[in-house]
Amino acid sequence: MSGVVPTAPEQPAGEMENQTKPPDPRPDAPPEYNSHFLPGPPGTAVPPPTGYPGGLPMGYYSPQQPSTFPLYQPVGGIHPVRYQPGKYPMPNQSVPITWMSGPTPMANCPPGLEYLVQLDNIHVLQHFEPLEMMTCFETNNRYDIKNNSDQMVYIVTEDTDDFTRNAYRTLRPFVLRVTDCMGREIMTMQRPFRCTCCCFCCPSARQELEVQCPPGVTIGFVAEHWNLCRAVYSIQNEKKENVMRVRGPCSTYGCGSDSVFEVKSLDGISNIGSIIRKWNGLLSAMADADHFDIHFPLDLDVKMKAMIFGACFLIDFMYFERSPPQRSR
Repeated sequence: MSGVVPTAPEQPAGEMENQTKPPDPRPDAPPEYNSHFLPGPPGTAVPPPTGYPGGLPMGYYSPQQPSTFPLYQPVGGIHPVRYQPGKYPMPNQSVPITWMSGPTPMANCPPGLEYLVQLDNIHVLQHFEPLEMMTCFETNNRYDIKNNSDQMVYIVTEDTDDFTRNAYRTLRPFVLRVTDCMGREIMTMQRPFRCTCCCFCCPSARQELEVQCPPGVTIGFVAEHWNLCRAVYSIQNEKKENVMRVRGPCSTYGCGSDSVFEVKSLDGISNIGSIIRKWNGLLSAMADADHFDIHFPLDLDVKMKAMIFGACFLIDFMYFERSPPQRSR
């Protein structure tokens, strides 16, 4: 009996699996993406700068709706975010980042746009994806939105399926989801597919972007206008009535200098703001990681600030989005 080695009592197979199977680290599956353009119902008309009629939509936080989302609280904590040294994120390094303190909810402001009320300048920083360049596989674009103090204001994430991104490349229809510091989607931007194989001056070939805030409530459109030598857009309200114009440079592919898109009044006399694509040296020339500065008056209607913000992304996809090179077979 001295050669017998004691062994542990046998356990049922089911209990053994429960002990050895690690927990599933995968997050919940993302919602299904519908590549078709889904226009939202029109919102209220854009009022004069004195304010907005009516209260907040149901389902969003407000002092009169304590049972819905909680009120914003100033957020000064530090969250781990992955970044490349400099301006653009990279998946190999993490540094702390500070969010902009949450403003007090305003009854006459679309929920989530309270940040823009107190800003006259924001920075749009696109994430740099090195694997996209090496694998030639187009990935969803991601952007960080920051203020002048380098505090995070929003995160913008593209929600497009793999086939649409890689089949249509820069012409792809897309959905951009804007989230705040609490992870709530406060704005949605949608670009429908427009065929460019027909006459370039045909209205059906002109690009368009719809902005919804909150998601499902249209506040306006950004519509391209045909012009022989420069980029021209109209910023429209929810009724597709022109409110402002965006006028780009004669050459948007200038090397070594910034590209300035001026936001002007309809008569073209008054300068309202600007969308500036910053030149960042070789990174601008070779990589798909753009940096935009957006300027608008501090007292501008907050919905129009959101529309200028949306126009930046249509400009980025049309003129500065670089698809990975296709490998020849």
